[in-house]
Amino acid sequence: MKREYHRWYSDRLGRDMELLVFGHAGAKVLVFPTRDGRFHEYEDLRLIEALGHKIDAGQLQVYCVDSIVWESLYCEWCHPADRIRRHCAFEDYVLNEVLPLMAMKNPHPCTIAHGCSLGAYHAVNIALRHPHLFKKIAAFSGRYDLTLEVDCFRDLFSGHRDDLIYFHSPAQFLANLDCPERLAALRGMDITLVVGNEDPFLDHNRRFSHLLWAKGIWHALHVWDGRAHRGHDWRRMAPLYV
Repeated sequence: MKREYHRWYSDRLGRDMELLVFGHAGAKVLVFPTRDGRFHEYEDLRLIEALGHKIDAGQLQVYCVDSIVWESLYCEWCHPADRIRRHCAFEDYVLNEVLPLMAMKNPHPCTIAHGCSLGAYHAVNIALRHPHLFKKIAAFSGRYDLTLEVDCFRDLFSGHRDDLIYFHSPAQFLANLDCPERLAALRGMDITLVVGNEDPFLDHNRRFSHLLWAKGIWHALHVWDGRAHRGHDWRRMAPLYV
């Protein structure tokens, strides 16, 4: 399997960023790591191995980006307004540095946004905000409103609210979305959500699914047995849904 390591200084983030690329052709998969993950997490969890037959066959080319969540969403010493601004800078990096690299290396028309846990949030958020850039979403074990408090999971913005937080909360902004062009793009996307029946965010995923249906956005919500929130589970999901 072809494997490439890339690293460059991002002016948008003011730091070096790293990523891994697996495969030589096929639909481009943009993978976001979990909260504690790095750009090599997807490989470490053997998810690349789980998708190996599709990658080797030239059906998928996987791009695994790095994370800055401890500088943004989980940077507790920062004011919440600064957390979301740093998160926006990360999105800017992905849109204007990573996606152009993907387009340069691979002309395939399909780009898939994919991630597990917090990575699922990143995948859903960026694809719903920029649906003209993506054809598919595969989101496993995600929370799509980071202000939501469930179980031991807290509001990541500590009660602070502003427009940036609203427009980076898919379960919030989608409810009021009425742009015909953007809705048409969303309705043309292949969207798959997967969550365990013991996951604390099961009800949230169901409500988000209802919201998608209310907007006429076809999708699939698959509910697995147990919490289904670990590498073992994601390795079984990936070949089915990515």
